[in-house]
Amino acid sequence: MTSSADSITTLLFDLDDTLYPPSSGVWQAIGERINRFMAERVGIPAERVAALREQYFVAFGTTLNGLRANHGVDPDEYLAFVHDIPLDRLLAQDLQLQAMLARLPQRKVIFSNADRAHAGRVLERLGVAHNFEQIIDIHSLGYINKPDLDAYRRALALLGTASAQECAIIDDQLRNLLPPKALGMRTVWVHPAGGEPGADYHIRSILNLPACLT
Repeated sequence: MTSSADSITTLLFDLDDTLYPPSSGVWQAIGERINRFMAERVGIPAERVAALREQYFVAFGTTLNGLRANHGVDPDEYLAFVHDIPLDRLLAQDLQLQAMLARLPQRKVIFSNADRAHAGRVLERLGVAHNFEQIIDIHSLGYINKPDLDAYRRALALLGTASAQECAIIDDQLRNLLPPKALGMRTVWVHPAGGEPGADYHIRSILNLPACLT
């Protein structure tokens, strides 16, 4: 382990597919909007969109930064478009999540490659906005996104008082956990299947998080 249980003072939570299960359909809906933006707003041929998304995801960490670098896309336009999804039909109040978060004494922060507006809507739908005292989003990171090591360094600076050894980070993407583990954070991979080594803990549901903090 990278840190002892009693040293964890701050929990950094990813948002999408972490606080709620992938089966919700939220990320699928966002993905469809990304495809539409690339085809309709950027003019990329539809048959090239999927391959280009994958290319940008691997090279830049997000489709957004690939589009910014190669097509001069305005990030605010992009983020507003891709997050324009019917969250009211995809997410609902999660009483179990609310209860679990309420039991955790640590400071809780959202750390997401999405923007604050989308994060706020998701948290409100789940009924957990009051559990989080801070949102570190793509704007506050200066568009340096996970898994770039500088994103985690910037997040630590924005936290102010917490050192890496005092933080646990919870994310659904294993690649987003390897850089902070190298910095000394405790890492928790939330994934329904898992099976790959690398994080300190693997849990199938966010509701299993308390066991990783004892």
